[in-house]
Amino acid sequence: MPFINEILKYDSLSIVGLEKNVGKTECLNYILNRLPLQHIKVAVTSIGIDGENKDQVTATKKPEIYLRQGIYFSTAESHYRERRLISELIEITNERSSLGRIVTAQVAIGGKAIISGPSSGLSLRRWVAGIKKMGIDLTIIDGAISRLSSASPAISKAMILSTGAALSSNIATLVQKTKFVAEMIALPRLDDASRDTLCDIESGVWGVDTEGNIVDFKITSALAINSVKSDITQGMKIIYTVGALTDRLLNIVADSKRIKEITLVVKDFTKIFVSETAYRIFCSRGGKIEVLQKSKLIAVCVNPTAPNGYVLDSDTLCRKLREAIKLPVYDIVKNNYDI
Repeated sequence: MPFINEILKYDSLSIVGLEKNVGKTECLNYILNRLPLQHIKVAVTSIGIDGENKDQVTATKKPEIYLRQGIYFSTAESHYRERRLISELIEITNERSSLGRIVTAQVAIGGKAIISGPSSGLSLRRWVAGIKKMGIDLTIIDGAISRLSSASPAISKAMILSTGAALSSNIATLVQKTKFVAEMIALPRLDDASRDTLCDIESGVWGVDTEGNIVDFKITSALAINSVKSDITQGMKIIYTVGALTDRLLNIVADSKRIKEITLVVKDFTKIFVSETAYRIFCSRGGKIEVLQKSKLIAVCVNPTAPNGYVLDSDTLCRKLREAIKLPVYDIVKNNYDI
């Protein structure tokens, strides 16, 4: 099972859907059903709510989450009471969501459960640190594209993307949108002596000059970049934004005569909020973006059926995606075999 074997190379995995109804839960169930639990201890949680049998927004039927014997899971206490499995309560944490405290348990007899765990990147990091103290070998986080913090390399070292017709009913558009996200995940890691110092900075926009000195631009975030009158690219080899990278900062560097001498740096790909058009222009002028922390995108899973019933050709979609992103692409529902 190459797909599962690849996951087992890492101690943490996030599964992120690029839109609702793109098959993320099917992907999660596939993985949970095939992990060798006789050899490893696995824990799963979600940054949102997953496992409901009906989507609260689209009112469409959703696959429920099935948890096998031995799996650890963390969910809000209200959802823990609704579980349809037998489990041993391990811990009631101080972490809270809108649905109550986060409860961790181990499945004794397999069944279905709604998973709704920590609701922020910081609380997810605390969850991962706490659960690993229980001897967990692999943590799995069910994420969402609207809350990309779950896929941050600070939380999970490996990723699987779910995409599909719910994102676009046009194969070319769907492939292009998915490819752009995959490109951001694949951005290279910064290899510079200043890297460790930059990692410790907690806010603002900073620079590293050509002599290696760290420069504080006194800018609270990239969103406030327009308030700066001076040319921040002058004399710099690196411009680092701790928070979000937006078109505004990207365009300032893109318009600089020194663009080919400057590297734009972000903490990780989840901080990038630029349009593809702006990014392509930036790259065409010789611009480059690098990250301090990097995730490994293992594969892409697709759902060719949209909530409105529109169905794309699965074979064509998978083939075009593979050609575009150079990674394994699977329609797990259609090809429910060992991958």
